[in-house]
Amino acid sequence: MLIPEELLRKYGATIKNYKQGDVIFNENDTPKYYYQIIKGKIKLNHYNEEGKELIFAILDEGLSVCEMLLFIDYSYPVNAVACGKVSVLRLSKMNFLQMLDDNVDISRNVNKFLAERLYQKYIMLENNSSKYANIRIKGVLDYHKSFSPDQSPFSFAVPLTRNQIAAMTGLRTETVIRNIKKFEKEGILKIISGKIYF
Repeated sequence: MLIPEELLRKYGATIKNYKQGDVIFNENDTPKYYYQIIKGKIKLNHYNEEGKELIFAILDEGLSVCEMLLFIDYSYPVNAVACGKVSVLRLSKMNFLQMLDDNVDISRNVNKFLAERLYQKYIMLENNSSKYANIRIKGVLDYHKSFSPDQSPFSFAVPLTRNQIAAMTGLRTETVIRNIKKFEKEGILKIISGKIYF
């Protein structure tokens, strides 16, 4: 957990529950709340001019959702959509900022987390600009594993389907499947019961 649940509750956070496909916020909405996932996954997506879904991230338990936008006056550039049943702690922007003012150690942790996330996002974007599919795919895997406390080989169960990886990289699903199999042969990852371990 980025911020302890008890502290969020102390400042007025409440639990909000969502079901598969529910929209937590829409692209162009004004950020009004801090969201921290208690249970489930949330995808951040956008639809291009042709209506094709582009997935930017799939966030797991303990992570916050687009918290950086609470510090600036911009609207959301993405949609946040529940992937299955999701429970989040939701805290108003005003109370969130007050909590950070009152708790310097938490504020430092949030700043550190934001810096790490921006760094990893930069690396992923750099990899995504590559013309090589394997570099794009590995960039997505590296980015998602960067949030895991265990960085040892094959310790991270990738929370993404092959279709979702394709949507994140702009590649065809068949290309992702082919490269994932190649990564397995090269010992970069393992596939156990269809699940990718990186």
